Amino acid sequence: MKKIIGVLAVAILGGVVTLIGYKFLIEKPQVVVKQTTQPTLQTFKASYRPEVVNTTSTPTDFTEAAEKTVHAVVHVKNTAIREVLNPYDYFFGRGDGTEKREEVGTGSGVIISSDGYIVTNNHVIANATDLEVTLNDHKKLKAKVIGADEKNDIALLKVDAGEDLPFIPFGNSDNVKVGEWVLAVGNPYNLTSTVTAGIVSAKGRDLEGNANIDAFIQTDAAVNPGNSGGALVNTRGELIGINTAITSRTGSFIGYSFAVPSNIAKKVIDDLLEYGDVQEAVLGVNIDNSDATIDGVKISSVSEGAAADKAGLKANDIIVKVNDVPITQFSDLKGQLTAKRPGEQMALTITRDGKEIEKLVTLGKKDYEEIPALNIVLKDLSKQELKKNHLKGGAKILQNANKYLEAYGVENGYIIAKINKKEVVNAADAKRMLIEAAQSDEPLFLEVINLKGERERYGFRQ
Repeated sequence: MKKIIGVLAVAILGGVVTLIGYKFLIEKPQVVVKQTTQPTLQTFKASYRPEVVNTTSTPTDFTEAAEKTVHAVVHVKNTAIREVLNPYDYFFGRGDGTEKREEVGTGSGVIISSDGYIVTNNHVIANATDLEVTLNDHKKLKAKVIGADEKNDIALLKVDAGEDLPFIPFGNSDNVKVGEWVLAVGNPYNLTSTVTAGIVSAKGRDLEGNANIDAFIQTDAAVNPGNSGGALVNTRGELIGINTAITSRTGSFIGYSFAVPSNIAKKVIDDLLEYGDVQEAVLGVNIDNSDATIDGVKISSVSEGAAADKAGLKANDIIVKVNDVPITQFSDLKGQLTAKRPGEQMALTITRDGKEIEKLVTLGKKDYEEIPALNIVLKDLSKQELKKNHLKGGAKILQNANKYLEAYGVENGYIIAKINKKEVVNAADAKRMLIEAAQSDEPLFLEVINLKGERERYGFRQ
């Protein structure tokens, strides 16, 4: 009997060791993949066409939508020249020990106007020294970057090819329904003009690993490396999203793909064309996510003087609709805000003490700047703060986690008046100067006003 028990114990132990070895050495964790190895372009849309969702039938023939869109999706080649360390030269002291290497990535893009505007993902064209676009008829064109927004992962390109290019009109991504048929059009693995079909699996998807975009459209249409920047279209051939990411254990498609909604992409593009950068609208509320059972977004506090305050919103209000679009989670609200500009109005439906109330909010302009690389958040000064401190401009520190500033005792609420002896205009100006200083080898000099209204000056190397 003891011998049998001993054999069983050895067998069980061997099984446990095998299982642990598989989990740690063989099984790969699921990761969010931005298809950086093969970037993809998308086209820019000149005229907006609202989408009318067909709810009367489920089409099974995608040929019309494919024919409308396949000629307006392009292949993009990104050539980047990078300096890399050459260990051999470095060891023998030859030059600075670096050499230049050419790196090539490919992806997709969508033509959105007949005169050659193309929309794609920012990560497709990032750091490019040369961009080449190949049309569906194999014609090759040089492309230039009009503008890019890293936060929303959208970029706008332009090619010179006359006025007769095929393009895809924008649809209204708010009207997209879960379960609706969609097509993904792109250039995976350098295969041109590839069309795959699927359904919308979810909306307002917040991906772990992507802290910026909180409102992805999730589909089961096959998307692989090279599809980034390609088109997600409905069965009428209207652009409802820009294919951006997949979740995968292998780096290839396993059933889930994610697209930036077209309403967000269009708003970013319009801002880049009109202003040169993205205009961020803010509501002016803090959110309480502690209760997962709430069907909506609960407000924990309202910033004094902000858009929400002016519209009469209060702490503990629950936002359940924006412009009649249901809001069930924060990512839904974030998606609606990202698609709006400062000064635009939003009709909010809230519940307060069990009753539904309608509020019309005129959105405010973002007046703070995040600098993740320096662990600091800055805010524009109010008119009262400017007058009180006898300043023409400046930037208030909202959050400070910078080890150098902390070492000098700089606290939240301090005002940055000068950077390297130059007066600061506002938070955006301070952000620009701080980033430039961080990228140089020169010392950084700051002149700040402390909480007592006294001026302090610091100089240090980063």
